[in-house]
Amino acid sequence: MAFVPKYILILFGLITVDFFLAKEIEKREGGSRKLLLGISIVANIGTLIFFRYFNFFNENISLLANFLHWNYTPLLLTIALPLGLSFHVFQSLSYVIEVYKKKYTPEKNYLTYALYVMFFPQLVAGPIERPQHLLPQLNLTHEFNFVLARRGLERMLWGFFKKMVIADQLAQIINPLYANLPQDSLLLIVIAIMFAYQLYCDFSGYSDIALGTAMMLGYDLSENFNRPYASRSFAEFWRRWHMSLSNWLRDYLYYPLALGWGRVSKIKLLYSLFITFVLIGLWHGANWTFVVFGAINGAYLVIESVTEKLRKNIVRIIHLDKLPKLHQIIQTIIVFFGMCVSFIFFRSETVGKAWYFLSNIFNKTIFDLSIQDIFNQLTLQSGKIVLYVSIFSILTMEIVQFFQEKNKTFYIFDNTPKIVRYGWYYFLVCGILLFGYFGSQTFIYFQF
Repeated sequence: MAFVPKYILILFGLITVDFFLAKEIEKREGGSRKLLLGISIVANIGTLIFFRYFNFFNENISLLANFLHWNYTPLLLTIALPLGLSFHVFQSLSYVIEVYKKKYTPEKNYLTYALYVMFFPQLVAGPIERPQHLLPQLNLTHEFNFVLARRGLERMLWGFFKKMVIADQLAQIINPLYANLPQDSLLLIVIAIMFAYQLYCDFSGYSDIALGTAMMLGYDLSENFNRPYASRSFAEFWRRWHMSLSNWLRDYLYYPLALGWGRVSKIKLLYSLFITFVLIGLWHGANWTFVVFGAINGAYLVIESVTEKLRKNIVRIIHLDKLPKLHQIIQTIIVFFGMCVSFIFFRSETVGKAWYFLSNIFNKTIFDLSIQDIFNQLTLQSGKIVLYVSIFSILTMEIVQFFQEKNKTFYIFDNTPKIVRYGWYYFLVCGILLFGYFGSQTFIYFQF
C-alpha cells in the first residue's frame, strides 16, 4: 500500500461515480436501478481487483498455462495499492447498496459524501462505517466537549499502548524467529500465541486510535473489536473480531448468496458461509496464504454448525454440562488455539512456510527444549526486558478488557475517584514513553 498523489484522482473518481449513481438510483424504478447498482459494484470492485490482484491473477494464470502447456506470456505491471483503497471501496459500496435498498436517502452535498468516504481517522484501516451511522454526524455542527476530548485522548492512549508497548515489542521477538523458524514444538506454539496477540493489539490498537481521534472531534465511530479471545465459538469470534468487516460481508455477501437464487437449504447456507470466508481471506491480500486463512476459518464455522448436536450430546454424556465454568474455559481454549493455527497462514509469506511451521508443531516432541532454552531463544534478539514488558502488558490488557466487558463500557475509570482515573492516564503515558517501541514498525493492516 502506498500514498501516490495521482492516485487521489482514482479515489475521487470513484467518489464522483458513486455520488451521482446513488442520486440516480433513488429516482429510478425497476431494472434500471439494478443496472446502476451493477455499474457501481463493477467500478469499485474492478478498481480494487486491478490494483490489488492483477499481478496475482496473472502469475497464477501463467502457472496454470505452463502446467497445461499453453502459450501464455503474463503481463506484470508495476503498480502500488492506493492508500486505504480496500476500506474506501467497502464503505462506498455500503452507501450505494443502502440507497438501492431504500434504507438511506442519498446525500445532497458532494463534499459531505466525500468526507464520509475519506474520513481520515478510519480511512486506512477502518472501522468500515455505514451511511446511517456516520453521514448524519457529518451534517451536524460540532462544538468542543471536554468530556469527549478527555475520553478520546484516553482511547488514543490505550490504542498507542496496545500498539507500541505490546504489538511492536512482540514484533521484536517474533520477526527474527519467523525469519529463521526453529523446529521445537513448544517454542513454535509460543510464537503462534505471541503473534495472535501482536495481530490483535496492532489492529485493535489502530481502531482505538481512530475512535479516539474521531471522538475528540465530536464524532462517534463504530466499535471494531470486543475481546475476541474470550469467544467460546468460532462464530462468536467473528462477531467480536473486526466487527465492521464481518457485518459488511454478512449483509452484502453472505445473505445474498445464502438467501438468493433459489431455494434456501442447509447445504446452501454452509456453502455460502464457506465462500464468504474464502473471500474474506482473499480480501486481506493477493497471496494464497490469505486464501488458506479464510478457508480454514470457513471450515471451522461449517464444522461447528454441522457438529452442533453431536457436541451437545458429548458434553451431556461426559457430564461437562454440570461444570459450566470448566466447559466455557475448554471452549475458549479450543477457539483461541484454532485461531492461532489460522493466523500461522496469515503471518507466513508462503503456504510452504506455514506448513513447515505446523508440521514441526505436530511432528516433534513438545518438550524438545527446556523452558530455560525457550526463554533464551525468545530473548536472544530483543533482550529479557522486552519479553517481561510484553507479558506484563498483555496481562494488564486482559484484566482491563475483562472489566470493560463486565461493565459494558470502555471507560471503566470514569466513575472512580480522580486520583484513580488520572493514575490510569499516568500509567499509560509512562508505559508508552518508557517501554514503547519507537522504531519503524508500521500497522499490519496498512497493507490491506
